[in-house]
Amino acid sequence: MSDNQRDYVVRTRGVTKEFVTGDTVLQALKGIDLDIYAGEYISIMGPSGSGKSTFFNMVGGLDKPTSGTVFINDVDMAQLDAQELAYLRCRTIGYIFQSFNLLPVMTALENVTLPTIFSGMSRDEGIERGIELLNKVGLGHRLHHRPTELSGGQQQRVAIARSLANSPSIILADEPTGNLDLKTGTEIIDLLKTMNKEQGVTIISATHDLKMLNISDRIVWIRDGAVEKIEDRANIEIKVGEMDH
Repeated sequence: MSDNQRDYVVRTRGVTKEFVTGDTVLQALKGIDLDIYAGEYISIMGPSGSGKSTFFNMVGGLDKPTSGTVFINDVDMAQLDAQELAYLRCRTIGYIFQSFNLLPVMTALENVTLPTIFSGMSRDEGIERGIELLNKVGLGHRLHHRPTELSGGQQQRVAIARSLANSPSIILADEPTGNLDLKTGTEIIDLLKTMNKEQGVTIISATHDLKMLNISDRIVWIRDGAVEKIEDRANIEIKVGEMDH
C-alpha cells in the first residue's frame, strides 16, 4: 500500500454521545478513538443498542458528539458552520441506507443525478455521470424506471450509484443489506467491494451482516458504547451464530 493510501480519511478522538430524556441520561457512546485509512473497507459491528449506529451518524456528520472530535480529511467537523458542513457532506461523503431512500417520483437516472445538481455540476455532465454510474452497477438498461418498478436489489444498486455521484472519498453504508434476501445481499456486498477497489473509495459500513466480514479490511466491534476490539480480516475466524442480534 502506498503512502498516499495510508493517509487517514477519518479520525475520531474521545467521541461521546449522551441522550437526555427527562431525568435520565443515556450514554450511547463512551469515548471512541478510531483511525480509518483512505481506501479501507471498514465494518462497524455490534448488537442492537451497542452504539454502532450512533457512532456511524457522528462520522457522517448526521449528528454531533456530546464531546470529543471527528476529523474528516483532517477537518474538525465541529468547527464547520451549517453551510460548510453541507458542502463537506455533499462533496466528500456518499450515503447508502437500509431503506434505499430513493425519491419515488424520480427515475433511477434522476435519483442518481440529484446530488450532482446540489454540487453545481452542469445538467449534461450530471446526466453523463449518472448514466456511467448506472452502467457500472449493472442498471444501464433501467435508467428511466422509477423505484416502484425496480426490485429491492436494483433499488440498492441505484442508491450505490447515487452515493458515488460526486466522486466522494468516503461511502457510509448503514445496514445496506438489511432489507435484502441472502443472494441479493451478497451481490450488493460484492458490488460495494468492487467499487472500493476500482474507485479507491473508503467504505464504512454499520452492519449486522456477517457476510461483510469476508470482504472487510478491518472490523470494529462496538459494545455498550465503546470499541470492544478491532480485528484485521486475516485474523478472523467466522463462527456462525457467534454474534448477538
